Amino acid sequence: MAKAAKAISYRSKNKTTCPVCRFEFAKENLHSGGGRLIAGALTEELRRLYEVSKKFGRVYPLAYEMVICPQCLYTSFSNDFEKLDPTEVEALKNATQERKAGAHRIVGPVDFNQDRNLVSGAISYVLAIDCYQKRDMSCAPTPKKAICSMRGAWLFSELDEEFPGMGYDNIVEFLYMKAGTYYAPTLEIMSNGREPHDQFIPLLGPDTDKNWGFDGVIYLNGYLTRKYLERLAPTKEKKIEILDLCKRHLGKLYGMGRASSSKPSIIIDLAKDLYEAISEQLDELMGVESQSA
Repeated sequence: MAKAAKAISYRSKNKTTCPVCRFEFAKENLHSGGGRLIAGALTEELRRLYEVSKKFGRVYPLAYEMVICPQCLYTSFSNDFEKLDPTEVEALKNATQERKAGAHRIVGPVDFNQDRNLVSGAISYVLAIDCYQKRDMSCAPTPKKAICSMRGAWLFSELDEEFPGMGYDNIVEFLYMKAGTYYAPTLEIMSNGREPHDQFIPLLGPDTDKNWGFDGVIYLNGYLTRKYLERLAPTKEKKIEILDLCKRHLGKLYGMGRASSSKPSIIIDLAKDLYEAISEQLDELMGVESQSA
């Protein structure tokens, strides 16, 4: 008799009650070990790639990170799923049909009672961004929307590769752009404490294999600003202003010394390369400015 295939995920024994619609469900979690995740390269976006497992096929660990109520599609990180005040509950409850319709427009029908897959994992981050729009500052929604935007872009890029021509490339660009608008205020929040640090520091990732913390925020803010400069800055003066700020932050990051266990050489090298690319871009912009003066 053939052995049953080993599972990628499992359901929590204790049921979770959705604070929005009171539906009870068992959270799905990714099993650890057993050859499910074979780490590959780290991309310039600080994303960890994974090789295809002979036992389990392609596994997407990010697909299992968000807690989703299968009934009303309220979605968040696990640490603040149940921490809602009455005002938030009301806002999220009133937006239930809008959430469902939005998810359906993007990926079609999805049953979150079933095991998580690439489609449900990708849309979970769009749902999370929408839900965090309705949360107050006590849960630090801005950094969480930044992280969800990056992760959603990664998973939708995988979907676009598997199902080209379905319009997922537009969702990828939209999510990267959203990340670009969220990382700059996240950088400010890490300096001014306007949103509580303890609510998001452990989640900064941006991937799940390593938390790059403040360094990662500095780097990704510069990376996304440069990538989407035309959309983020309407004028040449604004382009120069935000690129110069990114350059100064990156200069402090890679100029702080040698690599260490807390600051591996990969982040220093990436920051240095980005610093040099932004410097060249600034020189071009300022050169054009001086000729037109």
